[in-house]
Amino acid sequence: MNQQGYVAAPPFSQAQPGGYQSGFVTAQPGYGHYGAAPQTFAAPPAGVQKASMSPSPGMPPPPGSRPYNPNEVQNGSQAQRYPATYGQVPQAPYNEVVSHAPPPPMQLTNQMSGMNLGNYGPVQTPPMASSPVSQQPFHAPPPPASNLHQMQPQMAPPGGMSMAPPFQGPPPPAGPGGFFHHPAPGPPRYPQQAGPLVGGHMAGPQPGGFPAGLGPQAGPPQKKLDLDSIPSTAQVIEDDRAKHQGRVFNTNIRGQVPPLVTTEFTVQDQGHASPRFIRCTTYSLPCSGDLAKQCRVPLACIVKPFARLAQNEAPLTLVDHGENGPIRCNRCKAYMCPYMQFTEGGRRYQCAFCNCVNEVPVFFFQHLDHTGRRVDFYQRAELSLGSYEMAASLDYCKKNRLPNPPAYIFAIDVSYNNVKSGLVALICEELKTLLEELPREEGAGGSAIRVGFATYDKTLHFYNVKSSLSQPQMMVVSDVAEMYVPLPDGFLVDYQESKALVCNLLTQIPDMFEGTGESQTVFAPVIQAGLEALKESDRSGRLFVFHSSMPLAEAPGKLKNRDDKKLVNTDKEKSLFQPLKGPYEQLAKDCVAQGCAVDLFLFPNQYADVATLGEVPSRTGGSVFKYHNFQAEKDGRHFLRDLRKQIKKDVGFDAIMRVRTSTGFRATDFLGAVSVNNTTDVEMAAVDCDKAVTVEFKHDDVLSEETGALIQCALLYTTIGGKRRLRIFNLGLNCTSQLSELYKSCETDSLVNFFAKSAYRAILNQPLKNVRDILVGQTAHMLACYRKNCASASVASQLILPDAMKVFPVYINSLMKSAPLTPSADLATDERAHQRLAVTAMGVEDTQLLLYPRLIPLHKMDVNVETIPVRCSEERLTDGGVFLLENGQAMFLWLGQACPPDVIQGLFNVPSLAHLQEHVDALPVLDNPLSKKVRAMVDDLVERRPRSMKLEVVRQKDKSEMRFRQFLAEDKGLHGGLSYMDFLCYVHREIRQLLT
Repeated sequence: MNQQGYVAAPPFSQAQPGGYQSGFVTAQPGYGHYGAAPQTFAAPPAGVQKASMSPSPGMPPPPGSRPYNPNEVQNGSQAQRYPATYGQVPQAPYNEVVSHAPPPPMQLTNQMSGMNLGNYGPVQTPPMASSPVSQQPFHAPPPPASNLHQMQPQMAPPGGMSMAPPFQGPPPPAGPGGFFHHPAPGPPRYPQQAGPLVGGHMAGPQPGGFPAGLGPQAGPPQKKLDLDSIPSTAQVIEDDRAKHQGRVFNTNIRGQVPPLVTTEFTVQDQGHASPRFIRCTTYSLPCSGDLAKQCRVPLACIVKPFARLAQNEAPLTLVDHGENGPIRCNRCKAYMCPYMQFTEGGRRYQCAFCNCVNEVPVFFFQHLDHTGRRVDFYQRAELSLGSYEMAASLDYCKKNRLPNPPAYIFAIDVSYNNVKSGLVALICEELKTLLEELPREEGAGGSAIRVGFATYDKTLHFYNVKSSLSQPQMMVVSDVAEMYVPLPDGFLVDYQESKALVCNLLTQIPDMFEGTGESQTVFAPVIQAGLEALKESDRSGRLFVFHSSMPLAEAPGKLKNRDDKKLVNTDKEKSLFQPLKGPYEQLAKDCVAQGCAVDLFLFPNQYADVATLGEVPSRTGGSVFKYHNFQAEKDGRHFLRDLRKQIKKDVGFDAIMRVRTSTGFRATDFLGAVSVNNTTDVEMAAVDCDKAVTVEFKHDDVLSEETGALIQCALLYTTIGGKRRLRIFNLGLNCTSQLSELYKSCETDSLVNFFAKSAYRAILNQPLKNVRDILVGQTAHMLACYRKNCASASVASQLILPDAMKVFPVYINSLMKSAPLTPSADLATDERAHQRLAVTAMGVEDTQLLLYPRLIPLHKMDVNVETIPVRCSEERLTDGGVFLLENGQAMFLWLGQACPPDVIQGLFNVPSLAHLQEHVDALPVLDNPLSKKVRAMVDDLVERRPRSMKLEVVRQKDKSEMRFRQFLAEDKGLHGGLSYMDFLCYVHREIRQLLT
């Protein structure tokens, strides 16, 4: 069967005249090499089909570099992931290994023209003259290859590559970044960033721009290549929708790749967990660690334990075995699931994870039918479903006692800024309504959640709202160094019992602090107070903190301004993302132990050190919401929408998650808003419906193609009503000895989630240049490995991509242009830190949308038909068009300067753009089909996203358009970064060098 992947069509079908230098030998790989000797990538002779190859351990290293640290254990039993950890001094500049001067623009044009992209299937190289685009020069060429790699991935043997773990096998201890890097001498290099565009061309050398000679002035006028000639994310999404939209996805087949997260479908659980709960980077694991080392595709899954289900999908079934508790394997402690094999007439069962034979408890015994299946197979969720819940017995509770229902504590900053902006009054007024809608256990008459209230500036004020009182009482704690809660009784109350006092208090608070002049605040003592209140009442819960500025008052956790723009684009830039050590680190640990999740709503007017303030929320399963220069009339509804969503979310408290696997591989690393104190357990003070944990796996032994690989994720948590539950997800994956099968089973969206979280963790400890180099090098390595081992023989100038990963480069390029990975002094440090924290906890659908926003042409909209998004590029914008762009964090309505008056009239009730107000952040309520359709679309998107998005109306060529353009994923970054076309050309060049 032909394993040719995505091969480009006409624009890249010519031979390469003098483009890439030959004789390139890979430097020591930077991803998941596991200590094997380096290999060269030799392209097979034309017309010769590649045979399966295994690594060549005896192959000598390339001249001038030493591939590994002699002090490291190589391929030993110790759980090592890379021959060298991130952070060591590089040993050889990448450009010394690659080659000489950068090629001229025409040469890069020819390189791009030589790339052959086409359809899935055999590669057929059209003659040079047949390519309609091949004669078009390529403008703004990518930077020279010599600038790119700090890390060179090692090529794999036959097969393909997709989503196996880039970091697998037994390598050296993981460095603190999540990334592991093979050092090479010299400073890490990365393609120079593009300068600003002037008239569609590069405006000469810019700081971090192209080297001299690569601007448009270096050659004749250049034309753009056709954007439609390269793989389109919008088309991939649309093709998947055409195939799966509105259909039922049955989970009865092991290793079945689900529809994309952008497709709406219904899941029918028939033995494997729904992809809403768990998605994998690949659904066919390589059978051996050696095979995984060769492809170095991340083997990982993304678990979202409380994911929202579609309306027509049934909630998880509850299994209750009473005092006996859940049935588990005696050896590995795996829970009863559909993969257990019953024997001896049903009296015993063999564990599918460790093969231990266990006795079936008497109360659980049932006879087997003629096929060996229990006759009650379909009556028991734990035998027939991939996802279900189990009631936990007292053995699963702290101190062998059932937990108390959780509590919600609201701590409001009443300093001058918050009172003046109207925030305090807005919060108090909204809470009167929200407290009536506190989440409750299904079937319960009311919410069991207790509530408490505190205000603070330099001191803390606690409120006694016990139902027996006639008026609320305030107690002030001015000594914040030794924080305690002065109310043993009356601070945490049942809202319905104390409703009158609570409403009275919320009415009084804005008046009490109306004339305050206090501008300094504390922060760490506020979290400590909430923690102490939960400890005293022996509860888990959530602490909602509404804070305005950097805590400058004398107290534990006092901060100072460390926003130094001089550190940007230096090796010390990582310090801007690192939280300050001290009380916050210990607070995070204590909060996790107690089950206290912190949600921070931040309203700063200037730098507030989000990296440090967000440390406790990010470690406890909480969230950070940021509203810069908050004004109640403009930003109030967006803040309140976020607050409502956060309070009403499905949440599990005091949670512990463990991932078990069948023999041959195991979980080795966890990425998310979690606390990991050992190699097996993930602790979360709370986990809600938008939080996801990314789990990475590595091989311990050889996996069997016949039996496949099994994963069981078990989450132990406390419900909103104070009940202890286990949420179980089971998933079976295929195993393969053919890399081509692995590549077919990858999922790009999951793969990108893994890389985004890994990269954002890595920047805490590594220079950004190193992290970007690794991303580029890994991309080139995976695609080169597929080309070498899976694709049909073809000329070297063709760019061949796996069909399942053909849009992977655009996501990686978008990731490298994201704020945390863009070294620009123009980007606010707090904004960069805030995005890093947000992505750390995201699920697959949220990272996909963030890195490739939806661009919807509204001017072509049929009010009766769903409007299809287009490529996220400036080339899709038209002077007469209206486009809606959203990425889950921001939303824009872009209006072309020649937009038809009837469209403007239909949307804004004004005759033309000239009559539109300068700043518009909402659509008026108008009674016409267009207005109703657009407003319904906007409202639906805002409702479905985890966070509220403020609609910004942008007119073409206005100053505000610059902010909009930074979200066009396929274009050059405003603060540096290549366009999709440039990046694809650049990666193609790296692939060719790897294969030479």
